[in-house]
Amino acid sequence: MPFINVKTNANVSKEKAEDIKSALGTAITAIPGKSEGWLMVGVEGDYTLYFKGTNAPAAMVEVQLYGSPSGSAMSELTSRITGILSDALAIPPDRVYVSYMCTENWGWNGSNF
Repeated sequence: MPFINVKTNANVSKEKAEDIKSALGTAITAIPGKSEGWLMVGVEGDYTLYFKGTNAPAAMVEVQLYGSPSGSAMSELTSRITGILSDALAIPPDRVYVSYMCTENWGWNGSNF
C-alpha cells in the first residue's frame, strides 16, 4: 500500500503526469511485495519550490509505505525515482529529495491493517 507524492516546480502536462505515474508503477517493484496494483500516486507540477536558493527545476518526492523495507530497497527506489524525473521532466537527480515514511498502521476500506 504505497503512496508516492511528487511536487515539482516544473510544468507537468497531463501526458507527462501519466508517464510518471506509469513509470512509478514499475519502479515501486524495487520494494519487495509492492506493486502498481496498490500504488497511489500524486503529481503536482508548477509547485512553488526553491532548492539551493534557486527555482531551477527541482522536486520533492514523499514515499509512504506500509511495512519496513530494507535500506537497499529504498536506495534502489530512490535511484529509479530520480531517473524517472530526469527522463520525464529534465530534473537533475541532484535536485531531487526523496523522503520515506514507513508505518505498520495503514487504513483502507474502512479498517486498518
